[in-house]
Amino acid sequence: MVGPVVFLLLSWFIWLQVTHQPNWKESLNQVCKAITGPLSWRIWLVVALMPVNWGIEARKWQLALRPIGGIAYPNALRAIFTGTTMASFTPNRMGEYLGRLLYVRSGHRIESISLTIVCSMAQLLVTLLSGLAGILYLRGSLSGPVSAVHQNTGYWLNVLLGLVLLLLLSLTIIYFRLSRLLGILSKIPGLAKYQAYIKVLENFDATILLKILFLSFGRYLVFIAQYGLIFPVFGVLLTVGQLWGGVSVVFLVMAIIPTFTFLTELGLRWETSIQVLEIFSANTIGIFAGSFAIWLVNLIVPALIGSLLILSIKLFKSK
Repeated sequence: MVGPVVFLLLSWFIWLQVTHQPNWKESLNQVCKAITGPLSWRIWLVVALMPVNWGIEARKWQLALRPIGGIAYPNALRAIFTGTTMASFTPNRMGEYLGRLLYVRSGHRIESISLTIVCSMAQLLVTLLSGLAGILYLRGSLSGPVSAVHQNTGYWLNVLLGLVLLLLLSLTIIYFRLSRLLGILSKIPGLAKYQAYIKVLENFDATILLKILFLSFGRYLVFIAQYGLIFPVFGVLLTVGQLWGGVSVVFLVMAIIPTFTFLTELGLRWETSIQVLEIFSANTIGIFAGSFAIWLVNLIVPALIGSLLILSIKLFKSK
């Protein structure tokens, strides 16, 4: 009964979040009309890219688990969807780790958490690097005469720029110097008892780390492509530079600002998208509708799929 209960609970939370957003009826109406409109092929292509997106993430995780014996790709994909469901009810998606380790062989589950963190680090590195380029692009767009609202945006972009540079430098050093980091941690009193769980990170070589980083960039391209496909459907017309620059900054803000759950992040996603993308487009309803559609496709649909997979995990364990 766990799977259906989670499915119903998740559906209820989704409905609560949607109905608490401003202009949600108009945005939802736009999404419904777009599904049958002349540009509906764009929406269906966005939907088709969803399994590509999570399929890449599954491949990343499969590579990361090699040091502990690996995992079959179908199980890796199921783990990704289940993790997405668990993440929907936990702060900063921490439950994602719990959902994934359900598919890891007994005896290696704690180790898999540290390996999963490596995947998250790689995706964050790509987000930071692309976000840095996006900030520089947006700052250039605000170099001429701007309104008071955009002047305030420029100030926060400068603050964000400093933070991103610091995070990017620190994370790059950590990512490519995992073995050295382990050496430092081993000397810290009280952490010795956890060495067995993170020592598996020593088996990462530069080749695997670069492959995971490359796959993370590929996944990022899928995200950008989805936004590029969806925005014209709702009348938000952006150049390639505006799309990449604006959306990369939105991703950046979403990555570094803590959220209670991704079910409650819709408001933050909406507000950030409006604040950033209105530099290039005054169509705020279209911006929200596009962001809302991406939220549904990339996060909510996989979470609902994962909620049904939880039942299969229960049945499997009972055999």
